[in-house]
Amino acid sequence: MKETRGDTATGRLGPDALSLPQFGGRPNLRQEIAHILRGAVITGQMRPGVLYSAPTLAEQFGVSATPVREAMLDLANEELVTIVRNKGFRVKELSDRDLDEITSLRALIEVPTVAEIARAINEPTRAAVEELRPLAREVERLAETGDLIGYVEVDRRFHLSLLALAGNRHLIDVVGNLRARSRLYGLQGLAERGELGRSAAEHEQIVDLVVAGDAPKVAELMRRHIGHVRGSWAGYHEP
Repeated sequence: MKETRGDTATGRLGPDALSLPQFGGRPNLRQEIAHILRGAVITGQMRPGVLYSAPTLAEQFGVSATPVREAMLDLANEELVTIVRNKGFRVKELSDRDLDEITSLRALIEVPTVAEIARAINEPTRAAVEELRPLAREVERLAETGDLIGYVEVDRRFHLSLLALAGNRHLIDVVGNLRARSRLYGLQGLAERGELGRSAAEHEQIVDLVVAGDAPKVAELMRRHIGHVRGSWAGYHEP
């Protein structure tokens, strides 16, 4: 695959320049930039075959190259990108089989875990789940505005926060890694057609069912929700 990149020697941005926010002097830049770049990888805004340099990305962010380079190293540790020595980073390409297996693993872990949270619901847990309702609504708002990188990040926070109520730290690490390795190249098309909000609304439905202690129905919804990863969110038609 042909390699493309911005012109870092002249400072001009190439045709693959991303739509990135300006940070200025805000703290925790490494983590914030990592979140944004992770979302860009997942949604396909950063593509396999393109060589991304830290200085070029830093120029788009409006920051120095150091936090961008550190964030890209974090993504390399997550196996989302590979390091090209003295040049930059390239997004790792995943096969359909890889993505099918990742989605299958997510379903095996997340569906029974959320169902068990609902089955064992009590007042403290119910209150904790209710605290996720603003995140669920924020996911829907971001879907409606077409902010896909924001959508992916808040969606991640919602699901990992919900799973955290099961009390298993290792489960969160595993699911977080699986989610980061997903590819949701169909989100842009769904957003442009105004259809992304429909699946985004499932987040608040998940909250409702867990709060109600309805384990069978939330398991069914979670199975369908994760199925979008290899259906409409991936750019394929769902029955």
